[in-house]
Amino acid sequence: MSLFNVFQVSSSAMSAQAMRLNTVASNLANADSATSANGQPYRSKQVVFEATPMGSAGEASQGVKVTQIVESAAPARMVYDPANPLSDDKGYVAMSNVDPVEEMVNMISASRSYQTNVEVMNTAKQMLMRTLQIGQS
Repeated sequence: MSLFNVFQVSSSAMSAQAMRLNTVASNLANADSATSANGQPYRSKQVVFEATPMGSAGEASQGVKVTQIVESAAPARMVYDPANPLSDDKGYVAMSNVDPVEEMVNMISASRSYQTNVEVMNTAKQMLMRTLQIGQS
């Protein structure tokens, strides 16, 4: 694998993790929503990644790309609030199925993955700079 492919692989991972962070932010922003734009309770979303070949045809390096964003199949959270106009005949309101603890864990994981890829790119840059310095002497 060429040292230049490291930049492609890391940048694809950083883009994918940025998409994951945006999805987590959307989930957390709607954690207490009773309805979404379609009138139904908000459903948490998850990013699906896929490995994708990088570099020239003969190289085995693989990056990552986002293939889709899927909605969770978990049931809506039922909250007892008979005063709410959205409550059913038993007094329960269907709220979003977002689990804030799970989303915070996803946010930490995505943030650390992003940070790790930044460090990989910085290390590759330093290696290239040192190689150029060796060539100058």
